Amino acid sequence: QVRTAMSSNANMLVLYWEIGGVLAVRQQEEGWGAAVLPRLAVDLLNELPELKGFSDRNMRRMIQFHEEYPELFSIWPLPVAKSHEAILDTSIRSLPVAKLENRAAVPAKGPLPVAQFPADTTDAVIWQRAVAQLPWAHNIILIQKVKDLPTRLWYARAAFEHGWSRDVLSLQIDSQAHK
Repeated sequence: QVRTAMSSNANMLVLYWEIGGVLAVRQQEEGWGAAVLPRLAVDLLNELPELKGFSDRNMRRMIQFHEEYPELFSIWPLPVAKSHEAILDTSIRSLPVAKLENRAAVPAKGPLPVAQFPADTTDAVIWQRAVAQLPWAHNIILIQKVKDLPTRLWYARAAFEHGWSRDVLSLQIDSQAHK
């Protein structure tokens, strides 16, 4: 169940990232104005009422997500990391996102301080692991509240390691827990 949830979350994040990229390119190439996304959201709702997650606001967030992480899902398969060896059985690997790797880079006692992260925090694999493990709302909070990328990575890892809810993540950011 955990693996299925992580796989579904990662697939949704890849989809949102790709849609954000398409929308950003269309806005630039075709000079879309501010009214295009609300109109697109209404059209999608009218044509596919069962489809959720494509509001004007969420599509703007998809664009922001793609712009913040332009290389994020440019490599495949997505290396979703394991949180607990006993819970996640790696013998079933039906989907690319279910190909789990060992997370030796993060110690069992919690995330590394920002200063101890690898110097190149723009590495797509590091970011894929951190971003793909968190729900969409957690990623949006991180993008909106934490502009420094190494600090954002620290919070992403800490949120996953400690199972922080959105509210706890926001409180930790507000209290500057990374310091």
